[in-house]
Amino acid sequence: MAASAQTRIARRSPNAAVVFAALGDPTRLALVARLCDGSRRSIAQLSDGQSLTRQAISKHLRVLESARVVRSERAGRESLFVLNPQPIEDIRNYIKLVSSQWDATLSRLKAFVEK
Repeated sequence: MAASAQTRIARRSPNAAVVFAALGDPTRLALVARLCDGSRRSIAQLSDGQSLTRQAISKHLRVLESARVVRSERAGRESLFVLNPQPIEDIRNYIKLVSSQWDATLSRLKAFVEK
């Protein structure tokens, strides 16, 4: 892939590395999956049935929050966490762009080899 194409991709998704890193942990990915139904859940609800402590779940949620994958909302004395689908949609578009560029590159290679 040419350097200009890589630069174009990087400019389109400047937060991609942060989101990939946040989603790269199995615990955080499981938390995102639990929030995919659109519900708002407290740390206590998200830690229910998990082998991790509430403190550990809280740390994972803070990583997801800093990547903007989840956001917290105050409800009285507790924080409720909800999925923010936009960064994941941005990643999906990023992967789609990279995939299309690789498809074009492989097509050119195939045409060259078949000549």
